[in-house]
Amino acid sequence: MGDVISEYQKWKQQGENLKVQAKEAMESRFRELLAEAVTIAEEYRRDFGAPLKPSSPVTAFRYKASGKPKAKAKQSGKLPPAVKPSPEPGLEAKVGKPNPKVARLQKQLAATRKKLEDAKGAGSPTRSLEDRVYEIEDALRLASS
Repeated sequence: MGDVISEYQKWKQQGENLKVQAKEAMESRFRELLAEAVTIAEEYRRDFGAPLKPSSPVTAFRYKASGKPKAKAKQSGKLPPAVKPSPEPGLEAKVGKPNPKVARLQKQLAATRKKLEDAKGAGSPTRSLEDRVYEIEDALRLASS
């Protein structure tokens, strides 16, 4: 009877050791896959200018992009800092004090563009935001002419 109990305890200990090893292996593989996914997502964004959308079961995939661009030879896949789009010529006030209507429209345009980029990143529908950006740009053209 003592042999059965000791065998059971050995078996149980071996199971625990195997469980710990499997847990470490799964965690390691998961981190490797995440690192590869980040690299692919950054390369996709750099090459095509839009974030890569995850499949439907994945609700979120976020990562921090490096603020410092790396050299081409040792590139680690991080994104360069975002480049701010230059405002279109003719949309700013010509001389003197800026028109308050133009300033308000420019502020709305900036906010709407940010919402549009966030929606694209989240994979949400963007049609209404794209239409709103177009409407604000038209209003700016009319107000500044």
